[in-house]
Amino acid sequence: MNTHFPETGKINDEFFKSLIYPFCGSPRVEVITPSQYGVDVSVISLLNGFDMALTSDPLSLLPSMGLQESAWLSVQLMANDMATTGKAPMYAQFVLNLPAHFTSADFDVYWKHIHNYCKEMGTAITGGHTGRFEGQNSTVAGGGTMIAIAPKGELLTSKGANDGDVIIATKDSALIATSILALSFPEMVRNKCGTEVQKQAADLFYETSSLKAGIIAASLNTPESKTVTAMHDVTEGGILGAIYEMALAAGCGVDIDEETLPSGNVQKAICGLFDLDPNYCIGAGSMIIAVKNGKEQLLIETLQDAGIKATAVGKFTAKEQGLIISRNGNKKPLKHPGTDPYWKAFYTAFSKGLK
Repeated sequence: MNTHFPETGKINDEFFKSLIYPFCGSPRVEVITPSQYGVDVSVISLLNGFDMALTSDPLSLLPSMGLQESAWLSVQLMANDMATTGKAPMYAQFVLNLPAHFTSADFDVYWKHIHNYCKEMGTAITGGHTGRFEGQNSTVAGGGTMIAIAPKGELLTSKGANDGDVIIATKDSALIATSILALSFPEMVRNKCGTEVQKQAADLFYETSSLKAGIIAASLNTPESKTVTAMHDVTEGGILGAIYEMALAAGCGVDIDEETLPSGNVQKAICGLFDLDPNYCIGAGSMIIAVKNGKEQLLIETLQDAGIKATAVGKFTAKEQGLIISRNGNKKPLKHPGTDPYWKAFYTAFSKGLK
C-alpha cells in the first residue's frame, strides 16, 4: 500500500485510508457524511430538520498573477466544493498565513477582493486568523472553511451516484490549468501558440466558478425525487480524475466515451505546448454531475439555457463492471493520474525562468 506523500499536490486514496481516515477524532452520530476521499464536503445533521455542509481548502497567493486573481482563486475554489451540494456557501472563515514582505497596502487590495467575491455570493465572513511569518513564501497563503445549512435531505454530495446514472461534464477540460499557464507564461504562450490563443486562455480565468452550474442542476430536484443524484468539482486530476474519484466515493463502476470529453481548441493548444493531457489537468470551473437515466437531456438543456455548456460523457455502472474508458470501441481501465501533471509543468517552466 502506498502511504508516501506524492511529490506535490493532493494525497491519494490509499494515503487517506491508511493515515487519515482511521484517525479523525471522536466519532459523533450527527456526522452523516464524514471525511472521505473524493467527497467535497462533510455533512452534519442539525436539530429542527436541517443539515450543515462544511468544506475547507487552501488559500492562494500568486504574486505573478496578481492580488485580485489570487483572491478569486481563494474564494471560488472553496465555493466550487460547496457548489457540489447544490447550495451557495453562507458563512466563511479564513486563516491567512502571509509572507513577511506582504504590505498592508497589498493586504488591503487582496482582502477587499475576497470580501467582494464573498458578498456577491451572499457569504458572510465570520472569522479566522491573520498574520505574517518569516519563511512563508509559498503560493498557498493559509486555508479557509465554508459552511451552508439547508433543509434535511436537500444537500447533495459526490457519493450519491447510482448504477445507470448518466455522467454530465460542464464547460471544458483544464480551464484553470490553461488560464494560469497563459497568465504566468504569456510570452512563451504568445510566441508558440499566438497572441489570440494566449488572450483567449487568459480570459478563461474567470470561468473557473462552478457555483452557478451546481445550483441550477440541484434546482431540478424535488422533495419527492432527485433528478440529479451527485456532483463533484473538477480539481486535481482533471475531468477523468474527478470521475474516478466520484466512482470510488459512490461505490460504482464507470463507462466513459473518451471521444465525448469536452476540450476546447485553446486548451488543446496550451496543454500541447506544456505536454499535458487536458482531461487529466486541474479543471476548476467544470463540474461532473450524475443525473438519472432519461433525465440527461433535461439537465443539459437547462444548463445550456443558462449559458453553461454541458456534455454527456458516459454512465455509472455496477461496481463489479469496473472503471472503463473507451475510444473507437477499444476499452481500457480508467486510472487516476496520481499527481496532477500540471504541477510539474508549471514549476518546471517557473524554474527555467520562462516568461
